[in-house]
Amino acid sequence: MVSWTNWSGRWRGKPSALKFIRSEADAVAVVREAARVGHTVRAAGAGHSHSPLVPNDGIIIDASGLAGVIQANREKQRAWVWAGTRIYALGRPLHDAGLGLLNQGDIDRQAIGGAIATGTHGTGCELKNLSASVTGARLVLGSGAIVDCNANHNADLWQIVRLNLGAAGLVTRLELQLREAYRLQERTWSIAFEDLVEDLTSLVTQTRHFEFFWYPHSDTAVAKCIDETTAEAQYPLAEEGSRCAWSYEVLPNHRPHLHTEMEYSVPAEDGPACLVAIRTLIQKNFPSLHWPVEYRTLAADDVWLSTAYHRPTVTISVHQDINEDDEPYFRACEEIFVSFAGRPHWGKVSYLGAQEMARIHPRWTDWWQVRDRVDPQGMFLNGYLEQLRATA
Repeated sequence: MVSWTNWSGRWRGKPSALKFIRSEADAVAVVREAARVGHTVRAAGAGHSHSPLVPNDGIIIDASGLAGVIQANREKQRAWVWAGTRIYALGRPLHDAGLGLLNQGDIDRQAIGGAIATGTHGTGCELKNLSASVTGARLVLGSGAIVDCNANHNADLWQIVRLNLGAAGLVTRLELQLREAYRLQERTWSIAFEDLVEDLTSLVTQTRHFEFFWYPHSDTAVAKCIDETTAEAQYPLAEEGSRCAWSYEVLPNHRPHLHTEMEYSVPAEDGPACLVAIRTLIQKNFPSLHWPVEYRTLAADDVWLSTAYHRPTVTISVHQDINEDDEPYFRACEEIFVSFAGRPHWGKVSYLGAQEMARIHPRWTDWWQVRDRVDPQGMFLNGYLEQLRATA
């Protein structure tokens, strides 16, 4: 029997078939065959999402064979890449072309197509998520037709492909806005929670990348500042906390411990107050929790389903061991996040339904109207997305 599981093992699926594709011609053939027999299609990247975006009883497509940099333009600072490329595999080829990603998260195991489909991001109050860097895309529609889109051609389709949830078609390639290759210097330190909150505004605004993990059992945080530098890269790379090297070598970290995660984005001005409320909740109701709370920042963008749509943002993430029951903790946190007008990360745990999602995303109806126009049969939906479609 065919089976699929995500990175943590929490989400599993038993599709009718698991297809591994290596070319756009192969992608077209698989989609056409699915249409012929009436199967739905979901694409799986690295399976790093904590939400049920992939499980499906139709076909799951593994696009990891569509990998690599197709073309890089140093003058325009853009590159076309295959959607199945793991983020860690983009660093060196782009660097060799004199280029680098504008930003990236601290995990680089994801496929670039999956990270963009869910609005994945790094940290930095002037830096946007990966979806906002998409300047063009190619995808296979349910008819088997190959369609290109950008801001000037099929613009509505481009708008939803920038954060597509895998629901508009099978994305095969993406064009990304980049910048010249750059080096970064990292510094980490431990700080008491009260001292951290007092200095938080200056730390966020005076650092290119700032984040911290607050540990409930000690009431201290491990803070991290990363800034651009002209210093020479230092090899071998130092341990996490004091690296000085190229951006793709400094920004990611190794995160091997299996866990589940909830992340919400709240208006930047409410970030500190929301954090304090989460801390109070944990100290009162979950005093034995050992997993940290993560705090990052994100610039406003114009991507329709982005959690940072038209507002500067603070993201707060809570975690739990994969072997523990996360629901009581996550539901309690979600009540606080929602009270601060939070928007849940698309690749992480959320209990919100269609009506709540429609209320918090201003372009919700627009996104679904375009999606339904290009896939009227719902070929690229699964049960989870069908539930969210209810109010569109």
